Amino acid sequence: MNITRKILSRASRKNEVHPGEIIEANIDLAMTHDGTSPPTIKTFNKIADKVWDPEKIVIVFDHNIPANNIGSAEFQKVTKKFAKKQGIKNIYTHGEGICHQVLPEKGYIKPGNIIVGADSHTCTYGAFGAFATGMGATDMAMVYATGKTWFMVPESFKINVNGDLSKFVTAKDIILNIAGEIGSSGATYKTLEFHGETIDSMDVSGRMTICNMAIELGAKNGIMEPNKNTLEYLKNLNINNFEVVKSDKDSHYEKEYSFDVNDMEPQIACPHNVDNVSGISKVEGTSIDQAFIGSCTNGRLEDLRAAAEVLKDKKVHEDVRLIVVPASSDIYLNAMREGLIDIFINAGAIVCNSGCGPCLGAHMGVLGNEEVCISTTNRNFIGRMGDPKSFVYLANPAVTAYSAIFGEIRNPQNE
Repeated sequence: MNITRKILSRASRKNEVHPGEIIEANIDLAMTHDGTSPPTIKTFNKIADKVWDPEKIVIVFDHNIPANNIGSAEFQKVTKKFAKKQGIKNIYTHGEGICHQVLPEKGYIKPGNIIVGADSHTCTYGAFGAFATGMGATDMAMVYATGKTWFMVPESFKINVNGDLSKFVTAKDIILNIAGEIGSSGATYKTLEFHGETIDSMDVSGRMTICNMAIELGAKNGIMEPNKNTLEYLKNLNINNFEVVKSDKDSHYEKEYSFDVNDMEPQIACPHNVDNVSGISKVEGTSIDQAFIGSCTNGRLEDLRAAAEVLKDKKVHEDVRLIVVPASSDIYLNAMREGLIDIFINAGAIVCNSGCGPCLGAHMGVLGNEEVCISTTNRNFIGRMGDPKSFVYLANPAVTAYSAIFGEIRNPQNE
């Protein structure tokens, strides 16, 4: 069996499971945020009085933090009241960061676990060798009540990535390239299992970026066997009570893909689909009104360092607003200590508190009619970041920062 089937078989107390089989699995961790907690709570209150285990539930306020309207404020009020009543101690309400960054940082994510979240990008945690997937509020209410949920065991695609990345080419470019090849629905309800020398040597930040965007191909989950960097990350958090799960050498895969990244240029996902991908050379010169660096995809310290390297001693173009949002308050503090925030502000960027706001067009960076944004986020659907007639191009942090300087999409490799 492959890694996903092994984790699901253990969680369903079976010796083995097979693709297409419906199973009931025990959940190790459940997560909701300020946007999905209230509908989860509403359904939960109809079916149960007490959550199955308050220690295994984590709630993070990140989508509208601080609250940007009355509705958001009421959502947060309802959620805090529920958490207090249920004895849920693992609740983060003070801008600690984006849920998919906070959970790994605070030590909630362990290899071999099953994690569900009422947010589609929960698949991020596959970077740690966990089975992690998103679900809706109704399903999450049942998890809150019982600690169990059902899955259909997914078929798996094996994705091999080999080669050395050029300067200013990153994990974001790898997953965009894969999306362009497989398509935004090409892996619907499949497992994307990532392998290869590039993946094996990649830092935790890059691995999280790739697994984060597995959902953009329609996948049920993205997953990687923990590498040396991952195990070191967990060790530094004093996490050691876990078992690393690996795929058998003769594991079955429905499909297998191979990608060579040696000569790959930075990739751009053009409006209005994540799989509308081309090399940057084909879209250079496209005028922009906004550049955004942040999100659960690319708001980590490594991403901010890459952007700061490009922006140091430079100025943002007068017609562009550059918005920088660190993925967590810990990252924000480390960026301050390293002088990265100074670089951003001196360049003319707006640095905001940790949160999801600009990514989903909620606040702190909403696009107007026909405005164009280059963004390090994970989605560029129509109206994703604001007006339905706006345009979003997805790119890595260095490309995004470099483009902000010139007011148009530019490749920092050409400097």
